[in-house]
Amino acid sequence: MLERRENPVGRAATASVPRISLGGLRLAVLDIEQTANFMIDMVFPERRVSRPLYLTSANGEVLARCSTEPMTGRLFRAADLINADGQPLVTVSRFKSSTPLPERVATTDLFHVVARKAAAARLTFYMFGAGDEENAAAVANVQKMYPDLQIVGRSHGYLKGNALRDKVDEINALAPDYLWVALGVPYEQAFVEEFTPRLSNVGVIKTSGGLFNFLSGSRARAPQWMQKIGLEWAWRIWLEPRRLFWRYLTTNPRALYLLFNKSRPSSTDRTPRG
Repeated sequence: MLERRENPVGRAATASVPRISLGGLRLAVLDIEQTANFMIDMVFPERRVSRPLYLTSANGEVLARCSTEPMTGRLFRAADLINADGQPLVTVSRFKSSTPLPERVATTDLFHVVARKAAAARLTFYMFGAGDEENAAAVANVQKMYPDLQIVGRSHGYLKGNALRDKVDEINALAPDYLWVALGVPYEQAFVEEFTPRLSNVGVIKTSGGLFNFLSGSRARAPQWMQKIGLEWAWRIWLEPRRLFWRYLTTNPRALYLLFNKSRPSSTDRTPRG
């Protein structure tokens, strides 16, 4: 079997994305449109590298968890690109960097931009994660919204052992350009680490958190005014107080500390991951 070689063009394109260090993580200084264009560009043969690109997102909770959970921190720092999915990160970056984050890049918004561009370019999706009913409803709604988008497969995320390995091999055989993985932090990041070697035919893996809940319609987004001022977390607590109140009570203060004390007030960092 021939060994796959790294594509220097793709490697250079990944390394050229501007980044800043914020709250202990290196975040991409890209807006939603630029992120979507990067995802589209990187699946074409002349830019593909020898493995799927790994994109994930960080908010205040992620910053807090990466600082206290070594495994979570390692999984996030292995990403090729980390977007800021939290308005407070954008706001603090304006005080901490000469090249602040242009806007929040929420996966729930990014998905639709990528879907429109992928449909036009005849690129393919696979949607993995959530429960079976939730997953099926999300895929059905996406197909209604984007009838020209090619979704080559879907699966719920409650698989283990041989069933999970077989599903990963099935996904690789389908060779989707984009694999959206919605398992929650840090399980989706651990999935990427474990199964990237078996997914060589996939172009980009994007971790997706609760994306499928929003696509299915089972969960509503916060009003725009709350999103813009960084209060979407408060909306989520109102919807799910028992599950989220203690989580945000413990992670929000730590995230604020990290944002103001573990951020570099320096120019952009273009160093690729090792």
